[in-house]
Amino acid sequence: MPISPQLLEILRCPKCKSELQIDEAQTRLKCLDPECALVYPIRDDIPVMLIEEATVEK
Repeated sequence: MPISPQLLEILRCPKCKSELQIDEAQTRLKCLDPECALVYPIRDDIPVMLIEEATVEK
């Protein structure tokens, strides 16, 4: 089950509070702030919004 557009609208990066963008495979959420650029995994259709679980992608 993909993440709903309504949920994606309200989710924000826990670190910088910027908007997030989902990748095509719907397996990751990327922060749109170029200074932050954290990528949060999606596991079992649930976004893992923990900073310690995120990776950096510039």
